[in-house]
Amino acid sequence: MNRWYALSIVTGLVTAAAGAATAQTGNTGHGEESFNTRLVGMHDLQARSAYQPLPVRQGERRIVYVGHHAGDRLNPLTGAVEPNGTSVVDVTAPEAPVYLAHIPATGGASGAQMVQVCGGDELPGADAGRYYLLRSNGNRSHEVWDVTDPARPAFVRTAAEMGRTPTGEQHTHKNWWECDTGVAHLVGTVDGWRAPRILQVFDLADPAAPRRIRDFSLPGVQPDASGPVPGGSGLHEVVRLGNRLYLAYGTSADGAVQILDRDRLLQGDPASAAPLASSPAALAFPQVGRIDLPSFWGGHTAMPLLDVPIADYAGNRDHATRDFLFVVSESVANACQETRHVTLMLDITDEARPLPVATFQVPESSGGFCGRGGRFGPHAPQWSMEPPFYRKLMVVSWFNAGARVIDVRDPFNLEEAAYYIPATTDRTDERCAVIDGVESCQVAIQTNNVEVDDRGLIYLADRADTGLHVVELTGPAAAILEE
Repeated sequence: MNRWYALSIVTGLVTAAAGAATAQTGNTGHGEESFNTRLVGMHDLQARSAYQPLPVRQGERRIVYVGHHAGDRLNPLTGAVEPNGTSVVDVTAPEAPVYLAHIPATGGASGAQMVQVCGGDELPGADAGRYYLLRSNGNRSHEVWDVTDPARPAFVRTAAEMGRTPTGEQHTHKNWWECDTGVAHLVGTVDGWRAPRILQVFDLADPAAPRRIRDFSLPGVQPDASGPVPGGSGLHEVVRLGNRLYLAYGTSADGAVQILDRDRLLQGDPASAAPLASSPAALAFPQVGRIDLPSFWGGHTAMPLLDVPIADYAGNRDHATRDFLFVVSESVANACQETRHVTLMLDITDEARPLPVATFQVPESSGGFCGRGGRFGPHAPQWSMEPPFYRKLMVVSWFNAGARVIDVRDPFNLEEAAYYIPATTDRTDERCAVIDGVESCQVAIQTNNVEVDDRGLIYLADRADTGLHVVELTGPAAAILEE
C-alpha cells in the first residue's frame, strides 16, 4: 500500500467558533482523535456543507467530486456567491488537495448532494476518453455534466425531471450509475406515486440521450394503492453488484431492505401483457429477498459482502463461504434525541430469508458523544467494492464520532480496527438541540459520508462546513489491507 505523509501541520484546528449561540454554551469545538489512522491532508471546500465524496481516477489524476447540501458560499475562483452544488478537487497529491471548480446547483433548496462519474471508455454509447458526472440537482432533477476537464465542467443535459406525490412532496436522492451498461438507478419523485422517493430506471449509455426504462418501488407505493405506505419515506438508495440490486428504504424509520434480480427488474415478467407496469404483480416479480426492519430503524444503505470465507467454518461441508449484507440505519437527531441507530449484518446466503447475525455500534461512553453536539450515530458506509478494502474493512461515517473502520473479515464478529475524528476549525458550524425546553448549541464534527480508493486512502466529508479530510490507516489496521 502506498504511504502518504502530510507536508505541513494544519493549524487552528481547535478554534473558538464565532457567534452568539456558541458563546452562550461556551463550546469551542474539539481537537482530532485517532486510532490506527493519520491525517494526510484536508481542504475546507469553501466552507460548504458536504454530503458525499467520490474519488475517481481520471488518467494519471485523482479527482474527488463532492456533493453538497443546500446553502450558499463565496467561490473565490469566480468571485461570486454561489448556491452549494458540486465541488471538484484534485487529490493526486493527497497531502495538498487543489480546488478546481464548483458547479452550482440550480434545483432549489437541496443543493446537489449525490454524484456518480463514469468514463466514456466504459459507457457503451459514450465518446471514448471523456468523463461524465451524474448528479442530483436539488429536489427538481438529475442531470449530466461533462467533466473530461475537471476544472471546466460542461453541462450536457437534464436526465430526469422530478414529479410530485399526491401530497405535493418532491425529492431526489442517491443515484447509482452502472458504468459498464449505462443503466442509471435514479431516486426521486414520480407523479402520483405515494412515497417521495422511488426508483426511476434510465438508460444513460449515451449520457446525451437518456431513455426511461421503468419506475419501481415496494408494492403498495404505486399510484392506485391504498392503506399504509410501506418503506417509510421511500427508497433511499440502490447498490448494484452483478445481477443483484440491493435497495434500502426508510432511511431512519419504518425501514425495509429488498434484494432484486436485476434482469427481472429491467425486463419484467415475459408472461405478463404489461411486464414493466406498476401493478402489484409487476412490482413483486423482481424481488428475491426482503426484510422489514423495526419501526424505529430505517434502511439507509445496504452493501453486499459476497463469497466471504469463514475461517472457523472451514471444516464444515456446507456454507463455509457465505454472503452478507451490511445495512445502516441513519441517525437524524442532534444530541441523541432519538432511538439509537445501529449497523446490521445480514446473512443472505439464502437470499429469500435474510437473517441478522451481528451489529456494530460505537459506545457513547467512549467519547461522551451525546453531549458533544450534533448527531451521534451511523450514516453511510463506503460504496467501493474494490481492493484493498472490500471484504476486509468497512468504513462507516458516524457524524460526531467521525469515521469508524470495521473489520468485516468475520461478519459474525464485527470489531473496530480504527477510527478518525477530525478536529473542528473556525469554519465548523454549530448544531442545536432543544432538551427539556432549553436550546443548546455546540460546535462538533459531523462526518457525513466516507469513501475509499485503491491507494488505501479514506475520504471524509463534513456536513458542518469543516471540509474534506484525507486519512490513511496505520499500524494493525494498515496491515489488514496488505493481507
